[in-house]
Amino acid sequence: MWIGWIEFDLLLGDVRSLKEKRSVIRPILADLSRRTEAAAAEVGDQDLHRRARIGVSVVAAEAAHVRDVLDQADRLLAERPEITLLSAHRGLASSDD
Repeated sequence: MWIGWIEFDLLLGDVRSLKEKRSVIRPILADLSRRTEAAAAEVGDQDLHRRARIGVSVVAAEAAHVRDVLDQADRLLAERPEITLLSAHRGLASSDD
């Protein structure tokens, strides 16, 4: 079993409140979950209205599939015009580790 994760540091566009931030983040999380079939959640910077940390995780039998899903999540976020992707950090682990 392989477990992979990626954490994105995002700069949000013209967002002036936490309520506006939620209205931007919520569809991003839904889109990531639906299109990658992975778990996606806001994992940090919840109290900052122009920054967000989003985590995506996936479990699969093959490491190649995990990498493909994480690459797809990376591409999906990079294509979104309303955010700036500042960084992405990923990890991959085997249950045998």
